[in-house]
Amino acid sequence: MIYLDNAASTPVHDIVIQEMIPYFKEQYGNPSSIHKYGRLANVAIQNARKQIAALINATPEEIFLTSGGTESNNTAIHGITAQSKGRHVITSAIEHDAILEPCKLLEKQDYRVSYIPVDKYGMVNPDDVRKEITTDTSLITIMYANNEVGTVQPIKEIATIAQEKNIPFHTDAVQAVGKIPIDVKIDGVDLLSVSSHKINGPKGVGALYIRKGVKISPLILGGGQEKGLRSGTENVASIVGFGTACRLAKDNLSQNMVHFKNLTTKLSNRILSEIPDTTLNGHPEKRITNNAHFTFLGVNGEDLIIKLDEHKIAASTGSACSVRIQKASHVLKAMGFSHEQITGSLRLTVGITNTETEIDETVNVLKQVVKELRAVSPYKSKYNF
Repeated sequence: MIYLDNAASTPVHDIVIQEMIPYFKEQYGNPSSIHKYGRLANVAIQNARKQIAALINATPEEIFLTSGGTESNNTAIHGITAQSKGRHVITSAIEHDAILEPCKLLEKQDYRVSYIPVDKYGMVNPDDVRKEITTDTSLITIMYANNEVGTVQPIKEIATIAQEKNIPFHTDAVQAVGKIPIDVKIDGVDLLSVSSHKINGPKGVGALYIRKGVKISPLILGGGQEKGLRSGTENVASIVGFGTACRLAKDNLSQNMVHFKNLTTKLSNRILSEIPDTTLNGHPEKRITNNAHFTFLGVNGEDLIIKLDEHKIAASTGSACSVRIQKASHVLKAMGFSHEQITGSLRLTVGITNTETEIDETVNVLKQVVKELRAVSPYKSKYNF
């Protein structure tokens, strides 16, 4: 099987698995216990917290562990708005549902939410953010890199605007962390979401960076773990795995970026030159290095995925979190795509285990499958396939 859906999830690194095993078998204590088993578990968590912090140049005290990117995003949005007098939130039209759904809930609670538009590349204009700010604005949340088309947003510029107005700024960096260098101090963000399973760590664990001094209300109450901001007995083994994944991502970032770039460049060049009526979507330069998102005119993306799966190639049309709902991509809609362009989309995302041979095999299969699907396409006469 050729796996090209690394934006949805990544294979857990062998070193990560080995680091996790002792916390299932020997070191199984509750981190809140004061005996040796508990102390060892707590030490392991604090070590992982340091590794997570190091990946984004935060301090360990600014890292709060969660169950993943969705919880981190919800905590940031509801945690900030719950303690703020303002009842206005600014976000973008292309956010992940883990941002959009909490915002919709706020709207039901009489908050006003501004959804910033994007250009044809999926890019937010910082000036549009500035124009929406009012004295009632309590939070700005703009994703770091889009999960469908890979466009990287002007985070530093938006953060500067937020700082000028003294408004907390959150960014969902789930797709960006481990793909490009991220420094929360240089970027100037107040809150940032990270997910383990996007960087070859285990599922079900993530983190929310909260800059020192930022006030936030907890969503989950109980035993007071994570300084009272996220109660619940910690998932020690997964947290250890997450920390190890962050360490590996940091240590190998430069070579991974080169590897990702080489693969996606080869993929894009071959597809665009060998399959007609095809476009690469997202910003041509300002994008995460492992993402390649295409539109194949006259082809239904879901049919394409099924055909690729039959040829043992795993791909997607977009977010794995919403694909089962069978709804058109709100991201591509916001970018001005037609219905035909949206339905003909395909996302291919590479990872650390992919090879150039796999890329060549994938393109060869794509050429064949696209030709087959276009032969029976209702748009056959329109495009003279």
